[in-house]
Amino acid sequence: MSASVPKGHNWAQKVKEEDKEDPLDQLISRSGCAASHYAVQECMAQHQDWQQCQLQVQAFRDCMSEQQARRREELQRKKEQTSAHHGDPKPPIPRGWPCHTSTQRNGKKKS
Repeated sequence: MSASVPKGHNWAQKVKEEDKEDPLDQLISRSGCAASHYAVQECMAQHQDWQQCQLQVQAFRDCMSEQQARRREELQRKKEQTSAHHGDPKPPIPRGWPCHTSTQRNGKKKS
């Protein structure tokens, strides 16, 4: 008799924990600052002294700051393009709301 695999399980696609990429590493890779990050790691592995790696740390900090500034500018441009393309981003107030009517609740005209 052959053993059956329970339905809903795909044992062949099970991912080992060590095979998953760290989210922080993914973020650094997307930032374009991976080389300076690895330089900090290498320096720390070699010297085991934070003080001796300040040049590499500062280079990584500068790279990340520049990347964050570029990202902010990109988001601001997209926001401005969306506003310009769609006009006023605030939706119109629907008719019938108290601030849109010319009569008060009792049916008399406002003065």
